[in-house]
Amino acid sequence: MRPVHNSLHDEVAAKLRELIFGGELLPGSFVDEAALCERLAISRTPLREALKVLTAEGLVRHEPRRGCFVNQVTEQDLDEIFPVIALLEGRCAYEATRNASDTDIQALETLHERLTRHARARRINDYYEANYAIHEAIITLADNRWLAQVIADLRKILKLARLQQLHAPGRLEQSLAEHLAVFEALKARDAEAAEQAMRNHLTRQREALRELARSSKSRVLAA
Repeated sequence: MRPVHNSLHDEVAAKLRELIFGGELLPGSFVDEAALCERLAISRTPLREALKVLTAEGLVRHEPRRGCFVNQVTEQDLDEIFPVIALLEGRCAYEATRNASDTDIQALETLHERLTRHARARRINDYYEANYAIHEAIITLADNRWLAQVIADLRKILKLARLQQLHAPGRLEQSLAEHLAVFEALKARDAEAAEQAMRNHLTRQREALRELARSSKSRVLAA
């Protein structure tokens, strides 16, 4: 019976992530267990097991005698997460450079050509998708399950923040240039340069988000 139980609460956890990332459960909102049990046609046991999983991932928090709430990502959280994920993804770029075959390089070139087309056409949603595919390809090439696991966990937190750094003025062009710098280093088989270029890319994402936050605050104050 245990595998069935694990399968059910994993499915519930996946559904809760969809609700959170899709905006149906907003940051800071109370997780209504009774309503979710009714909506998902499940008992409290798999729901609570799923909530434990999401609590461990940092997507929800449990408050004694109050229940669970969807977590909110603060500016301090972003300041603390980005240096860590920059180090981790930088290491992925280093290991990917050492592991990549000529066929892998060709596949990455195709992805970067797609990224470039989307950037020039200013198709931001398509750019995000191509950008994600490139990061995933590099993580896969690194072939380090520990790096992949920690990065995946941190990405969930960043996804919770609904980041839109490509909307910062000039950021789309900067992001493309940064990606191409990583790829050029990878093609040249320069692992250290690829690592540094990827770190720079993630660091500049945080800078762009900080600039967006400042601009948004200024508009509010001026209104």
